[in-house]
Amino acid sequence: MQPVAVVTGAARGIGAATVHGLAAAGWAVVATDRASDDPRLRYALGTHVELRSVAESAARLAPAPSADARRETVVARTVDTTDPAELAAAVALAEERFGGLDAMVAVAGVIAGGVPLWEMADDEIAAVVDVDLKGPIIAAQVGIPALLRRSEPRRGRFVAVASAAATRGLPGLAAYGAAKAGVTGLIRGLAADLAGTGVTANAVSPGSTDTAMLAESGRLYGLADTGSFAEQALLRRLLAPAEVASALVWLAGPESSGLTGAILPVDGGLAV
Repeated sequence: MQPVAVVTGAARGIGAATVHGLAAAGWAVVATDRASDDPRLRYALGTHVELRSVAESAARLAPAPSADARRETVVARTVDTTDPAELAAAVALAEERFGGLDAMVAVAGVIAGGVPLWEMADDEIAAVVDVDLKGPIIAAQVGIPALLRRSEPRRGRFVAVASAAATRGLPGLAAYGAAKAGVTGLIRGLAADLAGTGVTANAVSPGSTDTAMLAESGRLYGLADTGSFAEQALLRRLLAPAEVASALVWLAGPESSGLTGAILPVDGGLAV
């Protein structure tokens, strides 16, 4: 039976790489993204064009007996992850189109700050908390019931993206760090709630990854480029989105059966 996943934040960066990784591993995927800018934030988010492109390129990676089957393996949907009804509709699509749900992968995230918390605009704080913490909470609310609808013995996976900022204080990013620390608490609590169900909850905690979000971090700090972030990690380089995505794909699969409530650091040694 082909496993089925819903991925949020799929238009670019780690989300896009996760869709590619899952498709290449034989998963059917509903790839979701807001696919529009958030007026509360000062940088451009993913687009409809990027989301469609990710779905099309991922479908070409999928092992399938025919080109038609490959095209049907990955579908793209515009979804605001802070809207329970929209995300629930994506989960329903996964169940209707592919027969069920095996992994809910909450990747969508944004960043804002660059100043002490008390100097941040209220709408920027709200955007960070809404997307980075409320989004994964909603993903759990609408995704886990679908994971539990699989017949026993089930192997459902709830997977989220935290951040090295959840454990390492970063100047000007207190709201972001608080939201990501909330994700780690969410994962541990979900793991406890899911005990004995066959469904696990885990997270990946990335470090400085070469994405549009990191470019925005550089702008917030007034940096000419993101190269200086590499010096903070023991690997002395930025991570590629695919490196983080590979951990997410692994956590979504059967090989991670021994983990639940875990926060897996894929940060190049940033938080050591």
